[in-house]
Amino acid sequence: MAFMNFASDNTSGAAPEILEAVLRANEGYAPSYGADDLTAAVETKFQDIFETDLTAHLVATGTAGNALSLACAVPPYGAVIAHEAAHITYDECNGTEFFMDGAKVSGLPGPHGKLLPDDIDRVLRKYGRGIVHRAQPAALSVAQATEAGTVYSQDELSALSDVCRRHDIAFHMDGARIANAVAQLGRSPAELTWRAGVDMMVFGATKNGALGVEAVIFFKKDLANTFEFRRKRGGHLVSKGRFLAAQMLAYLENDLWLRLAHQANEMAQRLARGLSMIEGVEICHPVDANLVFAVLTPGMHQALGAAGAQYFPWVVPGDIANGKMIRLVTNFKTTPQDVDGFLSVTRGAVDG
Repeated sequence: MAFMNFASDNTSGAAPEILEAVLRANEGYAPSYGADDLTAAVETKFQDIFETDLTAHLVATGTAGNALSLACAVPPYGAVIAHEAAHITYDECNGTEFFMDGAKVSGLPGPHGKLLPDDIDRVLRKYGRGIVHRAQPAALSVAQATEAGTVYSQDELSALSDVCRRHDIAFHMDGARIANAVAQLGRSPAELTWRAGVDMMVFGATKNGALGVEAVIFFKKDLANTFEFRRKRGGHLVSKGRFLAAQMLAYLENDLWLRLAHQANEMAQRLARGLSMIEGVEICHPVDANLVFAVLTPGMHQALGAAGAQYFPWVVPGDIANGKMIRLVTNFKTTPQDVDGFLSVTRGAVDG
């Protein structure tokens, strides 16, 4: 049976390995508020994966992770530079500004969801550092993978990091889909983060098989000095923290996070290849991760709707398809049958 649910990678369930880990964590008793052995083991596991010393803190949502981590680096009079379609700019209801106590997020355009070093450098030079009348730039935030489903290479990240160093601002990564990016590029987590100059990141798991857990990781550890207080104040210090830790440990064990991401990525590639061969379909962005953006004909939409296919129209700042673009999201549960069913209905609408 083809489910043809491409609405979001949040619509899928949890990986069996993670559910089993939560059940194991439910046995007996454990200290609360992150003082348990599982939570301690998470940080050690991340140090192994990233091949460096770091601090790791668990939260339940990516929005909390982004807002609380950036608040550690950005003062109330500061500014964060991000892509105009980034989650923190467009989809978090000013949450980052709220937890930064009023600092602003400035969205900039960039091709296929990416920011370009020269554009960032030019904007930062115009900010007016030290001028009391203006917000002071304090951080650059990039999404990996981006909201357009593209990924930054190590060289691209290093170039952005060079701009951050020249202007003395922090480099933040929203890694809600970091697993998809690492799986696509085949580079180590270290190469795509701190070795490329990233200071802090949100390491996502929820979109890729977890029930609900993200890790806020600080490679530049002095930025983490106030995080635990901000997490408590923000309502994200979970009392039964072992259940967050159990999810993350299972996710990281035996490279489950990469295996799940490979499945999602492969299905996106299968979907994109098939759509690109159908008359009347336009693929709008390179397909690097588990997101496919396309323009279909009205007849295709009608046929797909009648067949029960689920997906969303996607209108964001810088929309290159004038409001006609849709977003199709694959996940670790997407099967070839799901993809082929969608393609079959779409082709049928052409033939009809």
